[in-house]
Amino acid sequence: MSLSMRSTLAGQTLAFKPANVQTRVARVLTVDAKKVCDLTGKKRNKANSVCFSNKKSRKWQEPNLQNKKVFWEEGQRWVKLRICTKAIKTLEKNGLQSMAAEAGINLWKLPFEDARPQRKAYLAENEGKVPVAQNLRAMRNPEKLAASKKQPKYPVYDEGGRIIFIRPGSEDLIFGKKEEQAAAPEQQELKITLTE
Repeated sequence: MSLSMRSTLAGQTLAFKPANVQTRVARVLTVDAKKVCDLTGKKRNKANSVCFSNKKSRKWQEPNLQNKKVFWEEGQRWVKLRICTKAIKTLEKNGLQSMAAEAGINLWKLPFEDARPQRKAYLAENEGKVPVAQNLRAMRNPEKLAASKKQPKYPVYDEGGRIIFIRPGSEDLIFGKKEEQAAAPEQQELKITLTE
């Protein structure tokens, strides 16, 4: 509701709201959904903390949750789950496939580590190589590529595990300097001069 008054000084119309309007603050209820077992759905329990004079105050009893990697035999992978210790005991008895089906979890969509023998063989064969997608814009003419002075860059891992792109022939410039710097302090001799 807005009221208007005629100002006697400026001759303009003023609009204002009454001063007794209260603004409402919306309260947001937050639920800690992280503390729930993935397989059994076990949540925290509301309980009483009882002191010596038998006074009761509220407290929460949290489930004993553990971050575990469980081997899933049908998928040949280690699946990462957050489960309670009771669920770990039940897993040994019932199996992961049946418990996940009962909980409605798709095990293919969970974070995992691949344990297939083909994957392990591939990683052993390509150790230190950076996986690179095929370049669709790469030069296809071999004569033109041989005549070009610019060589295409290729990726390698540096000492920190980062990927850097270098040109062929520049390995000694990049990696050789680090080896020389590491070897230099060992080769330096300590000279002591005595003066009287």
